[in-house]
Amino acid sequence: MTLRDRIADRTCRYGVIGMGYVGLPLMLRFAQSGVRVTGFEVDDAKVESIQAGRSYIPDVDDGELAREVEAGRIDATLDMSRLADMDVISICVPTPLSKSRDPDLSYVESALRSVESALRPGQLIVLESTTYPGMTEEMLLPRLATTGLRVGSDFWLAFSPERVDPANPRFGVRNTPKVVGGVDEASTEMAAAFYRMGIEHVHPVSSASAAEMVKLLENTFRSVNIGLVNEVALMCDRLGLDASEVIRAAATKPFGFMRFEPGPGIGGHCIPLDPIYLSWKLRHLDYRARFVELAQDVNTAMPQYVAERVASALNERARSVKGSRILVVGVAYKPDVDDTRESPALEVIRLLVERGAEVSFADPHVETISAGGALLERTELSQNSLAAADCVVVTTHHSDIDWEAVGLYAHLIVDTRGAVPKESVTGTLLTLSGPAYDGAKSVAPLVMEAAR
Repeated sequence: MTLRDRIADRTCRYGVIGMGYVGLPLMLRFAQSGVRVTGFEVDDAKVESIQAGRSYIPDVDDGELAREVEAGRIDATLDMSRLADMDVISICVPTPLSKSRDPDLSYVESALRSVESALRPGQLIVLESTTYPGMTEEMLLPRLATTGLRVGSDFWLAFSPERVDPANPRFGVRNTPKVVGGVDEASTEMAAAFYRMGIEHVHPVSSASAAEMVKLLENTFRSVNIGLVNEVALMCDRLGLDASEVIRAAATKPFGFMRFEPGPGIGGHCIPLDPIYLSWKLRHLDYRARFVELAQDVNTAMPQYVAERVASALNERARSVKGSRILVVGVAYKPDVDDTRESPALEVIRLLVERGAEVSFADPHVETISAGGALLERTELSQNSLAAADCVVVTTHHSDIDWEAVGLYAHLIVDTRGAVPKESVTGTLLTLSGPAYDGAKSVAPLVMEAAR
């Protein structure tokens, strides 16, 4: 029986290397489609958790995972030799940046060694980890070809970018279109046939390099537009305008405008990294991605701008940053997740600690963080913790935080996300641009009227 036959009748065995934010939801989706899936990991805690039917990813429900484990459609292992038993293998490992801000491909390299040693005729290999255009053909293909097997006939090789958006209630693995590009036409067709088993729409492209570029374009698009709107916030600050008001008004145009919001910087596992992968590759081709790099410069500078905004706000109250008690609200890189990777909040905290501030944080999704050279434990967000802070800095707008209470009990707020409603503010509120809003003045007439 050929691989295409096993895909058609869903008897193919599927292996996923890396059971993180990308790999685990992918495993669950295909198990729910009737495919037997094995997760491969180097972290024994993750393996034990999966085997027990316990999820450590917010987007993967414990009950759904446990049902697939009990049904025998999901298992997990540390034994990479079992890759030889798989018909299809997806590589879903991290691709972070090194200390020198170059691509760190060590995780892919490690996974590739395991795949190379287990490769046999009839297997489909798909890289899902974000990388630069050309990597699948330049790095994976030559290594797998050293086995003596021929791509397109003995085995198939493709790239399919992950499109995970944690905490998105509308789009998940099943209904997010899947882009697929193989190193040859046969590989593209085989990968597309496989993904159609579990994903509603599969979009083939002409090559693995094209698929790699798709991923980088998607996130570079976001990075550039966030950089633009962050610079607009800086401009509005100089002009004495409220950037949020300007953006809201511009967004009423029904064509030719896509709304983005300013913030303290960019975070997560894709948007801060992908443009760097792209510009890194292009530098090797003697081309400088100036537009992309300029957006990176603006976004990278935003935490420093936030720290200066805090310092200026404290100075207006005759306080220095040094010795001030600062409560940072929200440290995850986006709302309603527990992921702090590349979160701009961590850099804001580091800068404030560096200036001598006594920094604490409150985040309902995060228990501890490492920032400013110290390990910080979560402070509960309460009337007391808000009132005790000399300044409250909002860096992530979780939906399960009582923002009206933040406005009511905090004396001084620097809100980088526009989360705190002005009508609730009794102290002073600053956003990323424009003049401060003094809630104390706005509520004074109401207090006097009530006294009468």
